[in-house]
Amino acid sequence: MRTRRWLPSDPGGILVGFLLAALSVTPSLLPRPALLQGVVTGLSFAIGYAFGALLLALLTRYVTWRPSARARRSARWGFAGVMLAASVVVAVAALGWQNEVRRFVEMPPATGLDLTLFFVGAIPTAVLCILVGRGMRALYRMLRTRVGVSVAGISTAVLVGIGVFLLGVVAMSAIDGVYQARNAGPADEVSEPSSSYRSAGVDSALDWNDLGRHGSVFIGGGPTTAEIEAATGAEAVNPIRVYAGLASADTSKERAALAVQELERTGAFDRSVLVVATPTGSGWLEAQTVDSLEYLHGGDTAIVAAQYAYTPSWVSFVFDPDAPIESARTLFDAVYEHWATLPSTDRPQLVVYGLSLGAHGGQGSFADLADLQQRTDGALFVGSPNGSPMWRNLTAQRDAGSPIWRPVLDDGSAVRWMSTPADFEALPGQWNSPRVAYLQHATDPVTWLGPELIWAEPDWLKSGQRAADVSPSMRWIPVVTGVQVVVDMLMGESVPARHGHNYGDVVLDGWRAVTGDGGLDAVATDRIRTIIAGYAVSASSTD
Repeated sequence: MRTRRWLPSDPGGILVGFLLAALSVTPSLLPRPALLQGVVTGLSFAIGYAFGALLLALLTRYVTWRPSARARRSARWGFAGVMLAASVVVAVAALGWQNEVRRFVEMPPATGLDLTLFFVGAIPTAVLCILVGRGMRALYRMLRTRVGVSVAGISTAVLVGIGVFLLGVVAMSAIDGVYQARNAGPADEVSEPSSSYRSAGVDSALDWNDLGRHGSVFIGGGPTTAEIEAATGAEAVNPIRVYAGLASADTSKERAALAVQELERTGAFDRSVLVVATPTGSGWLEAQTVDSLEYLHGGDTAIVAAQYAYTPSWVSFVFDPDAPIESARTLFDAVYEHWATLPSTDRPQLVVYGLSLGAHGGQGSFADLADLQQRTDGALFVGSPNGSPMWRNLTAQRDAGSPIWRPVLDDGSAVRWMSTPADFEALPGQWNSPRVAYLQHATDPVTWLGPELIWAEPDWLKSGQRAADVSPSMRWIPVVTGVQVVVDMLMGESVPARHGHNYGDVVLDGWRAVTGDGGLDAVATDRIRTIIAGYAVSASSTD
């Protein structure tokens, strides 16, 4: 009686699986944690194994020649030796590649523990996936035997596809449930405000329990008047923060109307700067950026935002890509309608801001650059997604010779891009008002992940376009590079500022360029920059 082998044994599967696993460890924009890389490599091997086994099965079906038993034994030993040697070579290369990427983004090299974690992630993942695949095949054979002709037309691939679809539905439902629960009430680390300058505070029409987790963090956080005065050495006022959560009203239009009422109640239209902010998919507003603005202008600011989802940005974008644009446009239009009625000499600067998916929504509020310039006093977009039409159009129109990761458009007369604090001043021409600023890193996967990565080499990897902190060993590989940058998105904020999706070192300079220096000298500005740089940024809190 033949004993069924459940572990990887098919030479075609092992060969193709090894090739995909090897491709999975090639370098990309950001370093990958060893455990995550192991899981990715294990999945890659399992997928390759399935394809390789299928290809070999088809080949042996149509090719009748078979080697002798002795030749097969020799081939097995030879194949095992080649695979072992190739595995050693790839492992050494992978460690070198990852350490090179880590060096370019100013992170310490990997250690022996990382190698252990890699195998802890890779081997169980690969084995489990192959066992699941074989279990599906066994189920198919059992059904075919017992039910007969009724399942004769159903292939193993169809059953696997159904299984994957069901797993996907279960996974997405679980993700939705987790984030819905997280958004259900205020965060534990903040308290309901007593200030009349905050939503849910004194005389506010908005309820604290309706703001959601990230809304409560935004409303309950931020620097106090005393903290601002200590940093700037000048008199300050209490910053205004307004936020309408998903539970605050049923529609984006109703949430926008509530937000404008709050702006009027708090006196926001009497402040020097009024920012219409679009949060990320989960409703999060990044503290480094919003606090920087309040420090810079001595609290003489108002920031207003409305939530449009509670799931991570990638989930929100996949299942409802129009939500951030519709919410941002509705809120801005409502604010602008009131702001435009005020005397031009007696109203705040009206500025739009967004990070990540929030930048996508903020840009989508306007038909084009001219529309944005006509209706605002400036804009700050941080880590813009690749799919934002305004960003794509402006980047495509960049001056000849300027790299895509730091483009120059019309000598920087209206729009400028910054990766380091000196980038805005590097252009000698006049930067006219209203100013539009993009904060953008060459290693930010959010900015560079586009569908074209699947079939075409991106400009940012071409000779003369590649930035200094992008690994020289990174090469475009069809499909593979796209998948790698998707994985990079998970680690966008796990790297130091100056790289990835982490902009804590340049947000203050971005605000200074767009809204003015707040009358502060270099000493006060440096104190603010030090305070903001000391914030702990958690990738799990963003999306």
